[in-house]
Amino acid sequence: MAELSRRDMLISGTTLGALGALGVASPAQADSLSDGWTWPASGSIAGSGSGADPRWVWDDVADPLLASLFDRGLIPEVNRLLYDWNRNDQPLPAGLPEDLRAFIEQARRLPSWVNPATLDAGARFHALKGNYIVVLTIVGAGMLATAIPKEARAVYYSAGGADLKDRVAKTNILAYAVRPQNAWAAGGTAVVEAVKTRLVHAAVRHLLKSSPHWSGPIPISQEDMLVTWHTLATYSMRGMREWKVRISSAEAAGYLQSLQVMGHMLGIRDEFLPATWDSSYTQSDIVLPRNMGPTSEGVELNAILRGMLAEMTSPGGIDKPLVNAFSRYLTGNQVADWNGIPRQPLSDPVVKAAWPLLVQFREGLIGLPLVPATAWLLDEMIKKWTTYYLTKGAQTKIVIPTGNRPS
Repeated sequence: MAELSRRDMLISGTTLGALGALGVASPAQADSLSDGWTWPASGSIAGSGSGADPRWVWDDVADPLLASLFDRGLIPEVNRLLYDWNRNDQPLPAGLPEDLRAFIEQARRLPSWVNPATLDAGARFHALKGNYIVVLTIVGAGMLATAIPKEARAVYYSAGGADLKDRVAKTNILAYAVRPQNAWAAGGTAVVEAVKTRLVHAAVRHLLKSSPHWSGPIPISQEDMLVTWHTLATYSMRGMREWKVRISSAEAAGYLQSLQVMGHMLGIRDEFLPATWDSSYTQSDIVLPRNMGPTSEGVELNAILRGMLAEMTSPGGIDKPLVNAFSRYLTGNQVADWNGIPRQPLSDPVVKAAWPLLVQFREGLIGLPLVPATAWLLDEMIKKWTTYYLTKGAQTKIVIPTGNRPS
């Protein structure tokens, strides 16, 4: 496979898959793009860093704690106690192990660099542009995740890989939690869900080491988390810019801060979190190319995911060709081929033309007569997906897994 030019992909602007975020080479070739960590920490929220390579950094606070909880046989009781801990301002339940209590009390604190007014602007942006955000951070990012070998394999061989519908619901709880105006404040739930997810990540790191199917480094390193962060943050902003979504400078700053806070609360070090959108684009073009490629696990997961999307759209999944075409449009041909998404000669060009026109109509840039009929089918699909994901996010609980995927 010939290496792709990331700059050429960035400026071509033909589909989301042609954006710089997805100017990807095969993993073996991508390794040669950078032997070390070249992104400058001066571009981070912290403004400086230790010089550590995030590929070899995990969570040095949560990881030993979860290993200890497993060794003491306390995970089932911890899950029982935390099950009804839901709100950011809710006291922790009595009976938690003291080391876990101390960790959570520290981990639930918002970072000192949070600007409340900027965070409020982010919440308003989530409310205003929610449908686009769902398309990109849930549907699009879900398709990207299955083309990230370490992420696809970590999902497949962990407990959640056996029930992808439940796994998707748990993964997208934060998508529900960050939408309200008070997401990170008293009465909101984003802090709780982020901290619980951080505990789950530490548990998966601990458990997968014992899986006979797992080889290589410990999963979910700081770089792995940054890769996921970029499939949500950078990919979504580039997508909305490509679609000509109206975004003010205050909204862009607010959206970024909401995502920075989420990354921090999930355990990403501030020295790795980009401070601006420009530094985010630069970092994305380093970490995504060297971490993407095909796997048999990713192909299988992607097929299940597309089947779920088709079933939500219509009983029996009769709109699967449209789902395939939209998935290919969101990720581009390279990633779609890695994911085993079949080409749809009739639907692919129609979706590619219709979706941008629908967005431009929603943004008041073109009139109704210019919107093709297929655009309204896509619009209805997005409404159904949004309703499903947000409803499931409200109903589902994050719990610490007690084992790997049942064999």
